[in-house]
Formats: sequence, C-alpha cells, structure tokens
Amino acid sequence: MSLTPLVASFVLVAIAELGDKTQLAVITLSSRFKALAVFSGAMLAFLLTAGIAVVIGDALTLVLPTFWIRIIAAIIFLIFGIYTIISRKEEEQVKTKDTRNAVSSSFSLITLMELGDKTQFAVIALAAESELPLLVYVGVMLAFALITGLGVTVGAALTRIVPLKYIQLGSGIIFILFGIIFLINAVLGFA
Repeated sequence: MSLTPLVASFVLVAIAELGDKTQLAVITLSSRFKALAVFSGAMLAFLLTAGIAVVIGDALTLVLPTFWIRIIAAIIFLIFGIYTIISRKEEEQVKTKDTRNAVSSSFSLITLMELGDKTQFAVIALAAESELPLLVYVGVMLAFALITGLGVTVGAALTRIVPLKYIQLGSGIIFILFGIIFLINAVLGFA
C-alpha cells in the first residue's frame, strides 16, 4: 500500500493552512484562552470538517468515472491556486467574544470557518483522487494538528518572520502544482 495519499494530503494542507484565516483565528483565540483548550476545540472542528470532506470525496468515486474525478480535482486545485495567488493580502484577525468555554468557542469558530473553505474542497478532491480516503484523512488530521499546534505556540511569531503574502504565494503555488499533476495523471491515464 502506497503512503502517497497520506503524504500528499499532509503536505498540501499543512502548507495551505499556514497563514490562513483559520490559523489566524487559532492565534487570536489562544491569546484569550488557554492554548490546550483552543487546540482541543480546533482539533474537534477539524475532525468533523475533514471527516465530512473525506466522506464526500469517497462517495464521488461511486458516481463518477475516475477520469472525470481527476479532471474535476485538477480544476479545483488550479482554481484555488490561482485564487490564493491573486487574492494575496493580509487577512483580518477574527474577533471573538470572551466566553468561559474556550473549547466550544474554538470548535464553533473553526467549524464555521472551515466549512466550504479551500482546504475542505481540496480534501474532497484528494479523497476522490486517491481512492484511499482513510490515508487522506490521517494525513489531513496530522497536518491540522501540526498547524494548530504551531498556531497556539509560535504562530504569532511566524507572521513576524515571514510576511503572510509569501506564505499565501507558496500555498497558491502548491495548489497549482497539485492541479497540474492531477491533470497530467487524468490525461495520460496514470493511476
């Protein structure tokens, strides 16, 4: 069994989430609440949203031929890559109300931010493309754990060291590269 879906989903999500609005929300939340509570709430949200995306991606393999799944996945990645590069700008930090329950606040905010987000669509495409949804899910969750951990510990320092526009540029380029790879695989009929 190839670990390519795990590694690809890990790399893509980890890079795409660096400097994303979700990471900025985690940084903001952890400045108001205990880091462990923010991490726990955010990871519960990622478990839910990534799980939904993987189920949808896996279900697509039952109704669409592999060729069209690869073409659609390639188009999604190319669009998100171009969009990420074109719309590079400083994200506004999310303002939250002070509550006693940091876990539920983090869970609610992150869930709402991730539903329909580019990484959720990317996970759908990866799960459909790979035909190994469990490996995609594990890779995505490892990436979210890494990025969320960075967000609650050193995330604020990251944007002082590397300008957000460069993080977003790198993310856009990675999306475009995955789109090109998916397109080549679809056209040439590679597995």
